[in-house]
Amino acid sequence: MKSALRLTVPGLMAPALALAMGLSLGLSGTLGTSGVAMAAESEPVITTPKCKRGFAWDRKVRKCVKAKKSSSLDDEDLFNTARELAYERRYDEALAMINLAENQNTPRMLNYRGFVTRKLGRVDEALGYYKAALAIDPNYTLVREYMGEAFIQLGQIDKAREQLNEIATRCGTGCREYAMLKTEIDKAVQ
Repeated sequence: MKSALRLTVPGLMAPALALAMGLSLGLSGTLGTSGVAMAAESEPVITTPKCKRGFAWDRKVRKCVKAKKSSSLDDEDLFNTARELAYERRYDEALAMINLAENQNTPRMLNYRGFVTRKLGRVDEALGYYKAALAIDPNYTLVREYMGEAFIQLGQIDKAREQLNEIATRCGTGCREYAMLKTEIDKAVQ
């Protein structure tokens, strides 16, 4: 009996095979327009089709569709697209996707509206969105990390440190959001 040669790249075969088979691995990440899926909030996991401007990946029909109010896109598709566009620094397009969401007052939508407006230079406006997100979910540490970055941009290092302490209280000093904000604070005070 011959044995089959099995070539495996750790951490690569399962996602690739699952994607090819149309299966979900149960990752916290999502598929979207950038060609990169995101685990948690920002770690690349799997590649997907990249949609052209004004289109978003519809995970139900598994294709790029025109992003508009009457499309088949739900808020999850719009959020995923907005998040990935934001990470690609396509802030105006990300904001357009957020504006299409039926429920724009979820912590995630408010967080990314804040992220995008901050990156567009509207830091005070962004702080309002971060505060609204935290009013709904005070334990959303990514909001606190981004809010800390906004305070750094405004030169308010003490307020950024307050957010760092809040993150430490909620997820410890070993969590990703703590490390990201601490790095930004350290850079700002050098």
